Amino acid sequence: MNPPARRRAADAITAASEDSRTRLLEAAKDVFAEKGYAGARVQEIADRAGVNKQLINYYFGGKNGIYAELGRRWSKSETELQNPELPYDELVLGYLRNNFADPRGVRLAAWSELTGRPETAEPATEDLADIERRQAEGELSDTISPAMVMLLSQALVMAPHLMPDAVRRIFGSDAVDPGFQRDYTEQLGRVLRLLRA
Repeated sequence: MNPPARRRAADAITAASEDSRTRLLEAAKDVFAEKGYAGARVQEIADRAGVNKQLINYYFGGKNGIYAELGRRWSKSETELQNPELPYDELVLGYLRNNFADPRGVRLAAWSELTGRPETAEPATEDLADIERRQAEGELSDTISPAMVMLLSQALVMAPHLMPDAVRRIFGSDAVDPGFQRDYTEQLGRVLRLLRA
């Protein structure tokens, strides 16, 4: 086999490998979001991805490894969402929009909170420090503790995805409806602006 043919063959193998990894991560996100870490099965992840389950061990070192890779990818995307220059209400609404675009992360976080994570969660020190800074600078009212501001914000961002039946009963609409998402975003923005100093 001549060098260009070998290079094309290597490129094809690399592309197929990356495609398999991507399909496995997407399938894992689906399964973990639906069933949590404890309920997720490697075989189901592989079946949804359309690949042999041995590839999960090969690429990620097993179930814990693929779960950890999803966590790393979430941390990376969260870094992109966290812009300390944004006003607090816009920062939180960015998370809401991100969750409306892909609610699997919220469901996965809920499972992790309810059943425990396979790894140790880090304290929210940086996020709390950012809220304290915003309070000290006069952007946010200091009548509510930073911890309460943070928990309230997270709860309001996650609520539509964790309580779809309540959304239907209360708002008369589905959480996936674009009209509901637009109205909820506007209303949440109003609520967050009440936290201003």
